[in-house]
Amino acid sequence: MIPSELEIQRFGDPSLPVLLLIHDIVPVSPKAAFLASLTKSFHIVAPSHPGFGGSPMRPGHDTMFDLINTYRCVLDKLPAERIAVAGFGFGGWVAAELAVAGHRKLNRLVLVDPVGVKLGGREERDVAHFFNTNPAELNRLSWHDPAARPDGIYTLGWQAVIDDTMTDAEMVSLARNWDSLCLYSWSPHMFNPRLKDWLHRIAAPALVVWGEHDGIVNADYGRRYAALIPGAKFELIPGAGHYPELEQPEAFTAIVRRFLS
Repeated sequence: MIPSELEIQRFGDPSLPVLLLIHDIVPVSPKAAFLASLTKSFHIVAPSHPGFGGSPMRPGHDTMFDLINTYRCVLDKLPAERIAVAGFGFGGWVAAELAVAGHRKLNRLVLVDPVGVKLGGREERDVAHFFNTNPAELNRLSWHDPAARPDGIYTLGWQAVIDDTMTDAEMVSLARNWDSLCLYSWSPHMFNPRLKDWLHRIAAPALVVWGEHDGIVNADYGRRYAALIPGAKFELIPGAGHYPELEQPEAFTAIVRRFLS
């Protein structure tokens, strides 16, 4: 899919270095507190994956291969010659695959609680099942403190926290995101069996950030993930679950800005 077909949000001064955000199951919310800090140093470009948010789903476009090449096209079209990429959760998987494939413009990589690899045994579950777990339980597992979930920002388990303030359009968009996620990641669930063996090809300096209390995919998985990427740094954020950028935005942005600068 070509970038002109995608919904793309932009934040901050276009003259600043570019930071490409690859979102999780929901496109980046303009309400997210971490954006204000990052836009002091970066021009943020945040597309919505095909089939998510306001981006159309092209017929037959339903594999990780399609997503990787979509983001390669995004990098091609951005005028900057050096671009940092940050991926969150499911988007962290996309970002890791993108970095394995390589692109001359990708010069720094940040992975935030990514999925995408199988590290445990055949009978072990590395990642909580997104589709066969009660939404209330997904919501509980996602946060160190579920009460700290920012109002109006929806993540895993969104079905358990909808209220009268959500518009019909927002509900349709969230359901559409969920349907598209199924196409890309249902089977095998949230991983590429081959990715683990190719993470060593990532050439860009990499940072792996993890919420210490992530109940969706735990910090030990994160450490092992980081160890597969040559020279990758691993940072653990206390008081955060699967969404450290939302639950501890100040700590998150301090770590990311330090790495990217």
